[in-house]
Amino acid sequence: MLIRAAHAADGSAIWDVLRPVFRAGDTYAIDPGISRDDALAYWTQSRAYVAEADGEVLGTYYLKTNQPGGGSHVCNCGFATSPAARGRGVASAMLAHALAEARAAGYRAMQFNFVLETNTGAIRLWQRAGFRQVGVLPGVFLHPEKGYVNALVLHKSLQEP
Repeated sequence: MLIRAAHAADGSAIWDVLRPVFRAGDTYAIDPGISRDDALAYWTQSRAYVAEADGEVLGTYYLKTNQPGGGSHVCNCGFATSPAARGRGVASAMLAHALAEARAAGYRAMQFNFVLETNTGAIRLWQRAGFRQVGVLPGVFLHPEKGYVNALVLHKSLQEP
């Protein structure tokens, strides 16, 4: 698997990964009806990457500064994996890549601001990578099947080995 910076030519492939994730409305606080152009603008507003194998994009992630000014030493990421590629280690590989990129860029920590408690696969992955839950936002997301659910704030120092 190759993980590389996304290019403008990757737009259709990135949209093919994002579309089912965003349309499902069960992991991201994004309008499920978001247009292709708006989704790509949102996803690629900072550093965007793709994970590919045999020329096929299997996943994508972005890396950005979490907050400006005094919070600019902390980064944030968003991850999406193609439904057909789930369970193949794509998210784990993208996370390892993101952590290395964040350290190389000089970030001191990575924080996920809004991980839905129902996204148990992602939570397991983040916790295995050393992220700690540092907060709970009660009932802040209206899940299409489960009703109002909590979002978690997860944090990892990048100063640790």
